Amino acid sequence: MVAIIATVFAALAALLHVYIFVMESVQWTQPRVWKRFGVADQATADATKPMAYNQGFYNLFLAIGAIIGLVLFWAGGPGTVADVAGRTLVLFSLGSMVAAALVLTTTGTKYLRAALLQGTLPLVGFVLFLFA
Repeated sequence: MVAIIATVFAALAALLHVYIFVMESVQWTQPRVWKRFGVADQATADATKPMAYNQGFYNLFLAIGAIIGLVLFWAGGPGTVADVAGRTLVLFSLGSMVAAALVLTTTGTKYLRAALLQGTLPLVGFVLFLFA
């Protein structure tokens, strides 16, 4: 049962990071997106597009790691290579998501809400996966 709940949180964290990827790497210059990230104007959004594009892919890679880890975890029986590799990949990916959220908190209090949103699902998933 813990494994199922852990999987749900890990999958939700991965989906959130795919959504962040889409906003940063695909939709960055749309006003509704750059305003969400606190960008002042269209010119600044255009100037920061390459940075956001790159940053978005970091989020995508973390999501892919978590998803591949979940697939491996569920594909193998307890103690198999797939199980161990899957757990390791899920924990690494979720831990990296949490670490990124912690780094975000160091950039100022205006980013605290975003850090909580970005870090809560992977933190819960990480802790649950330790007991799965």
